[in-house]
Amino acid sequence: MIKNKLKQDMRVIGDVTLFTKDTFYCMLSRPFYLGRFLEQIIHLGIESLSITIVIGIVTGLVMTLQFGYGLEKFGGTLYVPAIVSLSLMRELAPIFTSLLIAGRIGSGISAEIGAMKVSQQIDAIRALGTNPMRVLVVPRVLASILSLPLLATLSAFMGILGGLTIANIEFNMTPGFYVNKVLSTIKLSDVFGSMAKCAFFGLVISILACFRGFETKDGTKGVGSSAKWVVVRTSIIILISDFFLSKILILIFD
Repeated sequence: MIKNKLKQDMRVIGDVTLFTKDTFYCMLSRPFYLGRFLEQIIHLGIESLSITIVIGIVTGLVMTLQFGYGLEKFGGTLYVPAIVSLSLMRELAPIFTSLLIAGRIGSGISAEIGAMKVSQQIDAIRALGTNPMRVLVVPRVLASILSLPLLATLSAFMGILGGLTIANIEFNMTPGFYVNKVLSTIKLSDVFGSMAKCAFFGLVISILACFRGFETKDGTKGVGSSAKWVVVRTSIIILISDFFLSKILILIFD
């Protein structure tokens, strides 16, 4: 049983690798469907702004409150802006945003493409002489790679603003002091490192979602199974790969 499961997992890894290779080949060659790319930017990026802003603000509020009262006992309240801003920019904003996007976008992409697969719309696209990889996959992958880093950066910025509000109200910290501490703590390398991780997470989410959508079977039941499969796998990969990416970025920038 375990041996068969291992063989199945290895087969999936091989299929995903080939799917990724085909995606990059289509991405780097013509034709390119700009209209579909812009449509996915709106769907995957702009329509995710609200949840991104909310998670950023709430994370900043909670972190500042917890660290503030915790460090206040030791006279370390002055370090709150540095801790909160660095934690948000390097780890919390990229991880939380990516997990939310994996749930919202990953499941949506797999369900949408899966529904097209079981209803034979993908076969119809092929019959018209168009490569479905170029029409369905490439725009979604590019939009995810571009949108997720920007969304995570926005989330970190909103979290820092939320922290500023709590620091001023609860701990009588002036906005000027808070902003100066943040600016002296966060470096451009932290911003670029966060965006690089999110670009990788966006690639993982979109590739796995599209792959599973193309592999969907068994009608509407299969569509639901595909959405669940994508959310679970992408979340696990994001959490595990974050450690290794963080280690690599530390070696490069620090």
